[in-house]
Amino acid sequence: MDEKWKASGVSLKEAFHYWFKLGFINFGGPAGQIAMMHKNLVDSRGWIDEKTFLRALNFCMLLPGPEAHQLAVYIGWRLNGYAGGAIAGLCFLLPSVVLMLFLSWLAVAKGHIPAVSGIFHGIAAAVVAIVIEALIRLSKKSLKHPALYAFAGGSFLLGQFGGVSFPLIVLLAGIAGVILGRFRPDIFCHTMGGSKECVLDEPTTFVGLPHITHVFRIVGLFILIWSAVVLPVIVWRGLPDILSQISLFFSKAPFVTFGGAYAVLAYIVEHAVRLNWLTEKDMLLGLGLAETTPGPLIMVTQFVGFITAWNQPGNLTPIIAGILGGLLTTFTTFLPSFMFIFAGAPYIEAITSNPKLNAALTGISGAVVGVVLKLGVFFALSTFFPASGIDFFAVLVACAALFALVRWKLSMHALVGLSGAAGLIWQLIG
Repeated sequence: MDEKWKASGVSLKEAFHYWFKLGFINFGGPAGQIAMMHKNLVDSRGWIDEKTFLRALNFCMLLPGPEAHQLAVYIGWRLNGYAGGAIAGLCFLLPSVVLMLFLSWLAVAKGHIPAVSGIFHGIAAAVVAIVIEALIRLSKKSLKHPALYAFAGGSFLLGQFGGVSFPLIVLLAGIAGVILGRFRPDIFCHTMGGSKECVLDEPTTFVGLPHITHVFRIVGLFILIWSAVVLPVIVWRGLPDILSQISLFFSKAPFVTFGGAYAVLAYIVEHAVRLNWLTEKDMLLGLGLAETTPGPLIMVTQFVGFITAWNQPGNLTPIIAGILGGLLTTFTTFLPSFMFIFAGAPYIEAITSNPKLNAALTGISGAVVGVVLKLGVFFALSTFFPASGIDFFAVLVACAALFALVRWKLSMHALVGLSGAAGLIWQLIG
């Protein structure tokens, strides 16, 4: 890493201590994690300035994948080079990886116990409210112009009734954004005086950018890292084996999942439930457990990989298959985040000021709202209307949870804990 990109005065050891601690306390989803890093690194420690932090955040929000994790990788890179970025990204994840492995085992090994089943029943109902509240927040953030409601409505109709896949919706929304941005740039950026040119919030200067071969070197290195892990699994287990299929599917997902964890979940539901990897109830439970752990909400993917491999272990024991499935899922899900940051960070100003790219990604963000709406409808129907009839307990818990989230701003881990307790009580008295 060239010295001109590095912030000064922060040793790798000092940074490691911060990132290690953050990995255990970064609750609150992406919004809470970003706010925590801003308070600690900009306001309190002064390790990075406000302008750099906000520009990095804008860059990460343009990327597919978990923006809070990518922001941590970027800041680590900015402070201490590639080693700093790797340490920041790994520390951000590792505590949640271990905890989610345990919770995944608990769900499949002990989920049949009535008390545990009751807890998970309450959590599943709360997740419906969590998705609805996320939809409200996402709408406020992404639908800043009336025209973007058409992107959201169109993506919902295409996905819900047209059977159009999530990657194709992303592609169509991006193309529509670029085309519409040529004629109505005011939908996607700030303009001035009737001009069709976007006005930047603040001037940028592109100095000392590395040659484009930098990108090819980084991408090539990460292809080698991916190959060193995934290809031996395919050779060992064979292509039809579930571990191979998990590795390949979750290697694709990070490149199309704009919009954060809920968009990822929508894509997984579309694929995994259709292939009978796991059930709608499993998906709800996984998201609920991910809400209670530190780290990215997208850690729900590890739960999916664990459950899927546990249910189809082949000649392995379920626990070994589950652990391998969970770890392979985590590896393939988060590896691209490191690649995106290490390859793109030196070009951050040029990327974030490109009006065509911003128009495409604004259109995609609008479409993601419709995708999350489809996910909410899917979860609500499967939770409130099981085969046995209307689940009035689930409806009541979901309504109470939504009220607590919107009116009282109750934290996610408190909400999930209370909902699980309600499920336990309902199971004991029922």
